[in-house]
Amino acid sequence: MEDLSPVFQAFVATVGTYLLTLLGTLPVLFVRTVPRRLMDAMMGFAAGVMVAASCWSLLVPAMAMAGVFPAALGLLAGAAGIYAGDQLLPHLHPEFPDEAVLEGPRVAWRRSALLMTAMTLHNFPEGLAVGVSFGGGDTGSAVALAVGIGLQNIPEGLAIALPLRRGGMSRGRAFFWGQLSAAIEPLAGVIGAALALVSAVFLPYGMAAAAGAMLYVVVEELIPETVRSGAVDVATLGFILGFAVMMSLDNALG
Repeated sequence: MEDLSPVFQAFVATVGTYLLTLLGTLPVLFVRTVPRRLMDAMMGFAAGVMVAASCWSLLVPAMAMAGVFPAALGLLAGAAGIYAGDQLLPHLHPEFPDEAVLEGPRVAWRRSALLMTAMTLHNFPEGLAVGVSFGGGDTGSAVALAVGIGLQNIPEGLAIALPLRRGGMSRGRAFFWGQLSAAIEPLAGVIGAALALVSAVFLPYGMAAAAGAMLYVVVEELIPETVRSGAVDVATLGFILGFAVMMSLDNALG
């Protein structure tokens, strides 16, 4: 990886995160359901990975580069960007879509189009985070972040696909929508790495903005969805495990 350009590194890494999403979606070809407590634990794990990645892989390096104020400004800008998208774009939350209700402007779009909008809004910050991290030049930390994002993509793809399958969608179509949830990440990764290379001034702001966007998604979407069934204990344990895994990855590879 170190012999490649940062943009190509980001592309390879985010293709990897997409392939792990595809891997996580594969069970939908063979089963229609898994225990909800297991899914809640897995989604809690995904949330823990995203929070730890935001802290250790993005905010701490951003503060080391430019100080607290630029990092805080970037954090707020990233969260504000996702909030604006939430308000302006009609969408369904992609995790557990059979429980989701329309958010944003009321439109007569098909459910698949609403789901696609949400998946793009959700996964773009993850790819952007990986790309900006590779653009920063610390390959070890960037690889750790990509591995963490890939790990949390595994349950996300399944959480999208299984409800669609239970709702009567064919195996092939449910698999298609599940794996598609991370298809935007390679494009976002390339954009993030390119922006970081164009301007060194952008790098800490971009890292913090990616962190803010991911934290917004975790608090607004992932955590509420994991505890909706009442299995707060397993979701919490999954969160702690995910946080510990991502923290260990970042400190081992960074």
